[in-house]
Amino acid sequence: MQDELAELVSAFRAHLAWRGAHGIRWIPAADSPRLGAASVEPLAVEPASPQGDRVSAGADDEPAALVDLEQVRQELAGCRRCRLSAERHNIVFGEGSPDADLMFIGEAPGGEEDRQGIPFVGAAGQLLTRMIKAMGLERDEVYIGNIIKCRPPGNRDPNPDEIDACEPFLRRQIDAIGPRIIIALGAFAARTLLRTDQAISRLRGRFHTYHGLALMPTFHPAYLLRNPEQKRPVWQDLQLVMAEMDRLGLNRRRT
Repeated sequence: MQDELAELVSAFRAHLAWRGAHGIRWIPAADSPRLGAASVEPLAVEPASPQGDRVSAGADDEPAALVDLEQVRQELAGCRRCRLSAERHNIVFGEGSPDADLMFIGEAPGGEEDRQGIPFVGAAGQLLTRMIKAMGLERDEVYIGNIIKCRPPGNRDPNPDEIDACEPFLRRQIDAIGPRIIIALGAFAARTLLRTDQAISRLRGRFHTYHGLALMPTFHPAYLLRNPEQKRPVWQDLQLVMAEMDRLGLNRRRT
């Protein structure tokens, strides 16, 4: 229990630091379950450090360590933490702006991604690029990654131990980038991030919370290639994301 409390405190401190880095100075208090309206003053958020570095949650009550995206990449280089390293050609770390407000997270690299070391470069990647452009953004203005960084044989679903080995690097990527919104592409990514077994058809269409960040699940571009009739629901999900970006004052070209 003590370790869990320490981890919760550290994660909360990291979240406050992330908000400070984005110019948020106050958090409104939640309503009291007994008194109804909030009965305390809003919580002050400390200003971001002059360097603007984002902060990663630690496992104890020490100050959270600064996270650098390139450092995370170097730590992952040559990874042999799971069986997927045996057959891979390249680690597919991720691609895009290191300061992106919007992050897309898929399941795992496919064959073409494994060959090039770049996420979403096949037919599904081309469709994702068009989706990003339709939102008034360019691909290099967002960040694109996956739950795991190596291709599973035969494009099977990743195994739990493979996720356990790789997901901490995804968490550190998110800490380093500091996105305001995450879009989970496909059932596997959404279920893994949200720790649920609900169907993607039930998860999509509304925002969820992932470690304090807004997360929108939607169908994977590869699924859309097989089921083009589902493009309309995906566009509805993207419209909700665009509306939230506009509400937050995030940069994008209005379409």
